[in-house]
Amino acid sequence: MSSQNQQKTPLPTFISKSVSENISMVHTHFTLAPDLIVKKMVIQQTGSHAALVYMSGLANQMVINDYVLTSLLFKEETKNKSEDLKVLLGHQQEATTWFEIENAIFQGNSVLFVENHTNVFIFNTPGYPQRQVGDSQLEPSLRGSHEGFVETGSQNIAMIRRHLPNLDLKIKEATVGKRGKTKISILYLADVANPEVLQVLEKRIQELDVDMILNTGVLGELIEDNPYSPLPQFIITERPDFAALQISLGRIVTVVDDSPSVLIGPASFTSFFQNIDDYGSRWMVASFIRLLRYVAFFIAVFLPSIYIAVISLHIEVIPLKLLLSIGESRDRVPFPPLLEAFFMEITLEVLRESGLRLPAPIGQSIGIVGGIVIGQAAVEAGIVSNIMVIIVALTAIASFIIPNYDMGSALRIIRFPMMVVASIFGFVGITIGFMIFIGHFIALESLGTPYGSPLAPIRFSEWKDVFIRFPQRTLVNRPFSTRATQLRRAKNNPSKGDKH
Repeated sequence: MSSQNQQKTPLPTFISKSVSENISMVHTHFTLAPDLIVKKMVIQQTGSHAALVYMSGLANQMVINDYVLTSLLFKEETKNKSEDLKVLLGHQQEATTWFEIENAIFQGNSVLFVENHTNVFIFNTPGYPQRQVGDSQLEPSLRGSHEGFVETGSQNIAMIRRHLPNLDLKIKEATVGKRGKTKISILYLADVANPEVLQVLEKRIQELDVDMILNTGVLGELIEDNPYSPLPQFIITERPDFAALQISLGRIVTVVDDSPSVLIGPASFTSFFQNIDDYGSRWMVASFIRLLRYVAFFIAVFLPSIYIAVISLHIEVIPLKLLLSIGESRDRVPFPPLLEAFFMEITLEVLRESGLRLPAPIGQSIGIVGGIVIGQAAVEAGIVSNIMVIIVALTAIASFIIPNYDMGSALRIIRFPMMVVASIFGFVGITIGFMIFIGHFIALESLGTPYGSPLAPIRFSEWKDVFIRFPQRTLVNRPFSTRATQLRRAKNNPSKGDKH
């Protein structure tokens, strides 16, 4: 078989009136496509010659046979003089260009060419493999919905509509990719979402010039404000209820077909520490858990750095009894604290990634057994100290508390440069590193909106849903960071029960 590349025949602009010419053009354009089906027929309703074209793996063969072919091949006593096709299938449309035909076939639709017609009929017959709706793997639910997004964009939109059945929920569609044409849908509330933010998002999507969009993460990286920032600038979620909540707050949701997650923006730093279960629990419990997340943020980023700084340069701040315990633990360790911490952190990352790549039962066993065995063996061999094992374990657990996977991954990256500056400059280096982080945090934007809001710029009125969550009756306004055109979302209802 020849391995030379074949020159692709360009498609004509308009459709021919001859069915045979159109079939020849289809075979010329769709070369080496054994799954392309072309069914020639005579439409009994009109007596016209026709051909039905579709991809066998993308179209639903049962729907085509039961609704399309049965209608076209059904013989009536009198022919339809108006030549209007009567097909049992509800949704159908017409196309006049070959570009529309190509897109329709690759979307699983079937295309009907009719003799002496310069337009074609497109029937909605997609039947590509679909996954059943199930619980989200990355965002398990405690009290919220147990539905997670799937790889079909239309189903994902339907799940959002189920949570937000409102006429103001608008959808704008676009197709991105020169080779793999990916359908992208933008969902927003017309009377709430900011038109300027929507325009920025649409412009960035329309200006994309790529071969294909593989998933939501690829799209987010292509349209984010600062691609060199370690912090995520869009919220990626697999939860329809969380996506609907963000739409109601004034944010915009972008659904990428073939991806089991959606993109939410504009995002703020504090929004990555919020979870849908926060609003289904009692406000005191939700506030306590949210405070734990912010404490975990500082532990995940600064705990190894503080340990390295104390051991390397500020040993005088350690109480004497603790100092003796640490000295005894590090007596056999030949490496400086920085190399010791790097070794344990990289080992932990390797165990984490290997656990994710293996099947679930094996991955959990590798993560638990591998961590215990390697940690114990490293301590007994004198490579690391007991204290370092405890520090790394606390750091890993703290990073797992962050409800958003992308933010948790970002904190894992920020931890390493903080460890380096701590080993060189001590507490001064940690302070400088934290100031650099704050400066970057303040300067960063998401779809042109301040990333640090409501912390930078400070808006104390919005702190009711930042570090702690106030009772639901007090959350009457939408976050200013979403730049919503309607700030009020509920009436303040201070009722405390029946009064007599």
